[in-house]
Amino acid sequence: MTPTSFNGLGCNMGNLFRISQAQTRSISPENFTGEKGKGGMATEGISASCARDLGQGWKISPAIDIKPGETRELANIEGSGALQQIWMTPTGHWRFSILRIYWDNQENPSVECPVGDFFASGWNQFAQISSLAVCVNPGSAFNCYWEMPFRKRCRVTLTNIGLEKMTLFYQINYTLTDVPEDAAYFHAQFRRRNPLPYKEVYPILDGVKGQGHLAGIYMAWGVNNVGWWGEGEIKFFLDGDNEFPTLCGTGTEDYFCGSYNFENQKTKQYQEFTTPYAGLPQVILPDGLYSSQTRFGMYRWHISDPVRFQQDLRITIQALGWRSGGRYDGQK
Repeated sequence: MTPTSFNGLGCNMGNLFRISQAQTRSISPENFTGEKGKGGMATEGISASCARDLGQGWKISPAIDIKPGETRELANIEGSGALQQIWMTPTGHWRFSILRIYWDNQENPSVECPVGDFFASGWNQFAQISSLAVCVNPGSAFNCYWEMPFRKRCRVTLTNIGLEKMTLFYQINYTLTDVPEDAAYFHAQFRRRNPLPYKEVYPILDGVKGQGHLAGIYMAWGVNNVGWWGEGEIKFFLDGDNEFPTLCGTGTEDYFCGSYNFENQKTKQYQEFTTPYAGLPQVILPDGLYSSQTRFGMYRWHISDPVRFQQDLRITIQALGWRSGGRYDGQK
């Protein structure tokens, strides 16, 4: 039999039938290294007392505790391959747990993001999401399906910057295989500004140099005054664009694949939705007390339409609403 040439990457319904020499591995608190035949061997762990009558092999180490100020290494994988799925369910405030991913022995991470925002959940409240890249399931189950190749090593860490201990259940599924020369490294940035000054645009992405493509955007958007807030245009400045961009959208809800204020025309309310490529999965309404402003969570994945650049990329979006006299309001 001739050995297969399929490296096991880019799996989908169209190639699932293909055999590959790729090796499947998984890291969890029951197998911290992902080594073959080393799962379920723990004799110590947070559930050791629960398994005292059953012994080794009976769910002794399903999770880890991370102390305030502590960084725990979740994965340290040698060789070439790709992360294919990450599941985790963290306790504590999701903005206080910082996820970092390092490729090929680099000093600075390519991914540095609060765990909630990385999984399109920026407001520390559950909202169900069904997309190709990210799924969020009851009760706080974060799932990531971005395929992330590496050539020499992959390190994943989580840092607790909060004041209380947090507990993390997690599983990182990956494959060891050959990686093609044209495979890019996955990157994710986080930034926040509150409030956004009048007539200033918000920088979604900046400082990106070299060749690559944008795979997606998640935004946690807080509205600080009344009225519709989503008239603003999103702009993609590609390969040396200065004052004016190459790509310019027509409105915030348009870019996130909605229309007309994300409004249900029958109920006259915001309509949440979650789809494979785009969604408004979260609308947090005022509660009449301290939660006095409306909050939104939106995602747009460029899976079938990646935004490709050869030299550099910068992305901005306007916070734009309405004021009296049919005029725009440059602060929403």
